[in-house]
Amino acid sequence: MRMQFWKKTVDDIYSDNPPHQPVAVELWKAVKRHNLTKRWLMKIIDEREKNLDDKAYRNIQELENYAENTQSSLLYLTLEILGVKDLHADHAASHIGKAHGIVTCLRATPYHTSRRRVFLPMDICMLVRLLLHLKHARSLHKSVPVKAFPAFLQTVALEDYLKKIQQVNFDIFHPSLQQKNTLLPLSLYIQSWRRRY
Repeated sequence: MRMQFWKKTVDDIYSDNPPHQPVAVELWKAVKRHNLTKRWLMKIIDEREKNLDDKAYRNIQELENYAENTQSSLLYLTLEILGVKDLHADHAASHIGKAHGIVTCLRATPYHTSRRRVFLPMDICMLVRLLLHLKHARSLHKSVPVKAFPAFLQTVALEDYLKKIQQVNFDIFHPSLQQKNTLLPLSLYIQSWRRRY
């Protein structure tokens, strides 16, 4: 029911008839101001609708597809807001979105297992694939327009989590992984200042 509401809302927004609902009105304004692509919004809704039953991912490819259609789609929209139309930036956004989706799945595992639910894909290559996505996105650094970098600063938080998990020998239940890094804002600032992601 909620997904049908959002599908209709997005259709109405692109028909210049947004519902009188605060989020819908703000989204309509953003669509008008930045000429946002409807396809990215619909991909997010469609993918969430497919995953409403919250089943575990059968393999890493399923998780990557979910991340591509949700996290990467959000990054594509962010690039549009920044006025970036660049193949290399889109390529980097794809890999960063996949890495973000995998890290989110990892980070949520202790919470989900405490409720007797598991969403991790059964593939054991998960961390290797995650590192490859980050590495690949960063290899595009020189090809990606600097204007796109703010959209990709989330890699700082992803890398922070990866370093922490490596320090505890990949024990996703280690209590230290639930602690916030108070220096993360500083790291974000430094990476932004250095124009790196």
